[in-house]
Order: sequence, then structure tokens, then C-alpha cells
Amino acid sequence: MIKAQAVSRSDIDNALKKLKDWSYAGDSLKATFTFKDFRNAFAFMQKVAQLANEMDHHPTWSNVYNKVNFALYTHDAGNKVSDKDIKMAERISALLQT
Repeated sequence: MIKAQAVSRSDIDNALKKLKDWSYAGDSLKATFTFKDFRNAFAFMQKVAQLANEMDHHPTWSNVYNKVNFALYTHDAGNKVSDKDIKMAERISALLQT
């Protein structure tokens, strides 16, 4: 199995230009999404769970009432951001458009 490689800070900065809801802090891509209520937040989490299984890449996340918080990083890349995280952030953001 090939280990994931951490991407450079410039790669992260370039990706963040397209990922308006995301930021970089603590060696991870972070975002918080706010929904109308818990039911809507949980429905979004269910979509993300399906996405994570499809991608075989699972986020660090939490939910409090109507907020869903993410920290994306890759264990195989030394707990740093990899291409997997950038792709997952893109796909998570795309779910908000549906």
C-alpha cells in the first residue's frame, strides 16, 4: 500500500482559493457549517458519511445542534493535509449545493 504524501503549503493555499468555506490551521483543513436545525445538520452528516465511505477517507468531525465542524488531515501523511483532504473538502462543499 502506498502512503499518502502531505501537500505543500502553496498547494493548500491554491486549493483554499476555491474552497471559500475552508481554512488551514493546525495542519488540517477546517470548516464549520451552520444549518437551520439539528435535523438538517444530521441529514448533511449522513451525506458526508456516504461520501467518506466512497472515498475511503474519513473526516474528524463533530456536531453540536445545528453546526457541523470538520478537520481534514491524512493519518498516512503524518497527520498533515494530503490530496485526499483537498478532494474531500471539495466534495463536502459540493454537497451543500445539492
